Formats: sequence, structure tokens, C-alpha cells
Amino acid sequence: MNIWARIGELISDGTEAIGTALAGIRDAVQRITNAEARRQVAFTIAMIALSAKMAKADGVVTPDEVEAFQQIFTIPSGEERNVSRIYNLAKNDVAGFEAYAGNVARLFPDNRGLLEDILDGLFHIAKADGLIHERELSYLSRVAEIFGFDEAEFARFSERHVILAGGGDPYLVLGADRNWDYEKLKKHYRKLIMDNHPDRLVARGVPEEFIHIATERVSAINQAWDIIEQMRGEKMRDGT
Repeated sequence: MNIWARIGELISDGTEAIGTALAGIRDAVQRITNAEARRQVAFTIAMIALSAKMAKADGVVTPDEVEAFQQIFTIPSGEERNVSRIYNLAKNDVAGFEAYAGNVARLFPDNRGLLEDILDGLFHIAKADGLIHERELSYLSRVAEIFGFDEAEFARFSERHVILAGGGDPYLVLGADRNWDYEKLKKHYRKLIMDNHPDRLVARGVPEEFIHIATERVSAINQAWDIIEQMRGEKMRDGT
């Protein structure tokens, strides 16, 4: 059974549990005996719900954002209704987004990588219309804080998306010190590429449909490395 069919079952079994700050979703998800499927279903519901809360915070859902969501998740024909139900339940729930983010964090207490994946997915949707608006950035910053990430970590996550748009600090994207020598930088870069390979995301419970985000993250890391290599090469040619 795929994740969308399992989500459909959860909705049929307990709509209220999903619609009230995700508070009851942990109990519902625990009924899934397969550990990998359990993580994937929880992850997918968390992404849908927090996307809905972000749309509510921003005040508008653009066609570009809908398309960005569809890039992240390939929703099989016939399952769109279940996704819409979760989205609308979360968007219309009186509970604030902070309650949702807190419950999502408790869904993955020992999996910071998975929480980072959720943030990257939200960034991908937020920037779909060509600009991350102030309210969206504030939302993302607060969600990251609730997830347990500090300001430096959030800045690094954010910068990955800036560099893909043609700006940003490549050292910040890599989480590297400008004073490191070339060999240390290269070793660090290679480890980042290995750690962020799409297979690693799937292994920690991210649905295969989410591979687009893994590919985008690796692209940002590669772009940052290319810029650093170019900058350091120019310094060597200039004798500086």
C-alpha cells in the first residue's frame, strides 16, 4: 500500500485527529506497523499541514505555489481529494501554526535531518512565485526555531535558496569557514554531497516523491562550491 492510500485510511479513521493541531496524528500513525511507511506518512502529512499554515500566514496561495507543491509530491490520480482535505483542515483549524510546528517536531524527536527536509520543502513552495515574502520568511524562521534550529542554521538553510537564485554567500551555504585551506574545504564539500544524496533522504523516511528537494539541495551545494573554486582560482592568478 502506498503512502497516499495509507493517508486516505487515516482520514477515514479520524478526521478530527488530523484537523486539531496534529495532536492526535501520532496515535493514528502508530497503527502503521511498518516503520518506514510510518515515517513517510507522518512526514507527508506534516508537509501538507505546514504548507497550509504557511499559505494562511501569507494570506494567498498562488498558482506557482500549487505547482511547486506538485513538484515535491507526485500525487496519483484519485488521491487529490485526500490531500485537499488535510490541507483545508489544517488551513481552517483555529490552532495556530506554532502548535502545528510543535507537534511536527514531536513527531520526529530524534530526526533533525527530516525536520530540515520539511523546511527545505516549505522554502521551495514559498519561493515559487519568484520571491519569499516577509511574512513567509518570518513564518519559516519561527518554524525553524520551534524545530530546534538556531539562527546560524536557519541562515544556512535560507542561503541555499538564495544562491540558486544567483546570489548569496557560498561559504554560508556550505557551512564552511573562509579561512579553511583548499583541501579542508574540498573534503567538507564532498561530505556534504554524500550526506545529502537523495538515497540518504529516502533512508531517513522521506518519501521518494520528495527527491526533487534533495536534487535542488545538492545543486545549491555544487553551485556554492563552483563559486568558491572560481573565487580562489582568481586569487591565485592575482597572486593574492
